[in-house]
Amino acid sequence: MKSMNKWLIIVIIALVVVIGVGSYAAGWFGSSDAASTELNGQEVNLAAAASLKNAYDKDLIPMFEEKYPGVKITPTYASSGDLQSQIENGLEADVFMSAANKQMDALVDEGLIDNDTNVQFLENKVVLIVPKDSNANISSFDDLKDINGTIAIGDPESVPAGQYAKEALTNLGLWDNVESKLSLGTDVTAVLNQVAQGSAECGIVYSTDAKSTDDVEVVCEAPENSLNTSVIYPVAVLKDSKNADAANKFVEFLQTKEAKDVFVKYGFTIHE
Repeated sequence: MKSMNKWLIIVIIALVVVIGVGSYAAGWFGSSDAASTELNGQEVNLAAAASLKNAYDKDLIPMFEEKYPGVKITPTYASSGDLQSQIENGLEADVFMSAANKQMDALVDEGLIDNDTNVQFLENKVVLIVPKDSNANISSFDDLKDINGTIAIGDPESVPAGQYAKEALTNLGLWDNVESKLSLGTDVTAVLNQVAQGSAECGIVYSTDAKSTDDVEVVCEAPENSLNTSVIYPVAVLKDSKNADAANKFVEFLQTKEAKDVFVKYGFTIHE
């Protein structure tokens, strides 16, 4: 009888251990599903620089929505300056990713950004491009002073790529010479299209944009001493986000290795 009681106690203890471990494991392995369920029905409105469109639409948004099937990402792409103005005028954005610190810093100063989420995230390069198979005799920025055709850049008033282009041309002593030849695009994609279609003899865009099409060729990068700062892409959650939980989860996702690898695939560098 005593032997039977002893074995009964051992069996009960073993069952308690098994049930406890099982419950812990279920909680651990089910944590992602639980997080996804908590976010169900939330929509993240993403305001992102036009140069990010391919990476987001083709890879990152589908990846995130597969990981969190209850969340929908709705993107708006434009120049960072236009997006800044739209946010200032009430655009219901949850996440803002700019192609320069200038626009992000302005929104921070206005109290519109949750600055605890503000991350200096990506880097890009500024490059001079020509149409594929171009016969133009352009091998450097310095050659721009001698061409008679149109030079496409983003509008420096609102397009970071245009601001970087003007900065480079000014620091190289070329701005006054080329200003009359400029065709100003509403965003960097418009500049890329002008060159790809041959309506501009050359243009200044980001390296990632040039890599997105076979219709242009890169002549060279902007000389290192021509830009005062690196081309940085910050990302942050808006302070008045209506879906802050999902927005924060999306920004966290962007900083995972799988997401960073996508950005690198599109030609960006991860800012360290």
